[in-house]
Amino acid sequence: MTKATSMSSPSAVAFADLPNTAVLMDRLAQQLKAQIAARGWQNPALVGIHSGGVWVAQALRDALAVDWPLGQLDISFYRDDYTRIGLNPSVKSSALGFSPEGRQLILVDDVIMSGRTIRAALNELFDFGRPDAVMLVTLLSLPGRELPIQPDLCAAELLIAADERVKLSGPSPLSLSCQSLSKPPAEPIK
Repeated sequence: MTKATSMSSPSAVAFADLPNTAVLMDRLAQQLKAQIAARGWQNPALVGIHSGGVWVAQALRDALAVDWPLGQLDISFYRDDYTRIGLNPSVKSSALGFSPEGRQLILVDDVIMSGRTIRAALNELFDFGRPDAVMLVTLLSLPGRELPIQPDLCAAELLIAADERVKLSGPSPLSLSCQSLSKPPAEPIK
């Protein structure tokens, strides 16, 4: 994993200091290719978490020139804060198109922070069936874990201020932007 601590303060990343998305995707594709070979996986399936994880999974599939099945999860009904914050107004349906039963899965998300999205995705995946193995792949890792969940592969780790979030826009081109919870969002960096 790459540590990207930008600016003199370790608690913030300047908007201009966000890593280049194309470079991150290349790095992640090479890491995934090596990890698949090391594990001896023959025909895994990709599962992206709506929406950024689906975009990253598709970009990985394209970069590796593979025809692995690609499923999509919307974890809205599996969130542990569902009863507190209500339903996301843009809920999409989950569609795997294959059974995870006995399969090796690559679970993909754009950013991991608290770990709660990944927990929800794993719960939903197991409702579809029991996979042989699940590898977690994320484009970025941010501080703020609330659950003991870490990615197997991650293109970069970023340290940002507590009131900031990193957002992936896409699907083409993929671009990152840093958003302050107290200020309007800045322009994305490609």
